[in-house]
Amino acid sequence: ANLQKANLSKANLTNAMLVGANLHKVDLTNVNLSWANLRDADLSEADLINVNLYNADLGWADLSGADLSFADLDFVTLTEASLTGATLTRAKLPDADLTKTNLAGADLTKANLGGADLSEADLTGADLSNANLYGATLFEATLTKANLAGADLSEADLSDADLTEATLFGATLFEATLTRAELDDADLT
Repeated sequence: ANLQKANLSKANLTNAMLVGANLHKVDLTNVNLSWANLRDADLSEADLINVNLYNADLGWADLSGADLSFADLDFVTLTEASLTGATLTRAKLPDADLTKTNLAGADLTKANLGGADLSEADLTGADLSNANLYGATLFEATLTKANLAGADLSEADLSDADLTEATLFGATLFEATLTRAELDDADLT
């Protein structure tokens, strides 16, 4: 389906099958997409503010430049999706699957990623300031030049993660696992 530039704000698309759909620049503000299948969909530059994507499948989707501020992404699957330059300010992603997801340059300020799996994710230059990453898995994640100032990384697994030149000023690392993590030139003050 090609819904490019459509306005679907406030629609109820629960359980929708939108595999491979073209939703480039679509207005999906306040839309209910819980349990939807959006695998391989193009949601680049889409407006997804306050969208409900509870338990949705967005594996391999393109969400680059999309605005997901205040979005509900509990238990969402974003495996190998692209969210480069996306805005996820105050988004809720607890227990989300972000394995191998590209979040380079994304804004995750004050996002809730508690218990999320970010194994092998690319968070180069991402802003995770004041984010909740309590109990998150960041095994082999790339966090080069990421801003984690004030983030809660308590009980997070950062084994083999690359935190080169990352900012961790004021971050909470209580019982976090940093086995073999790369911390060259990281700001821990």
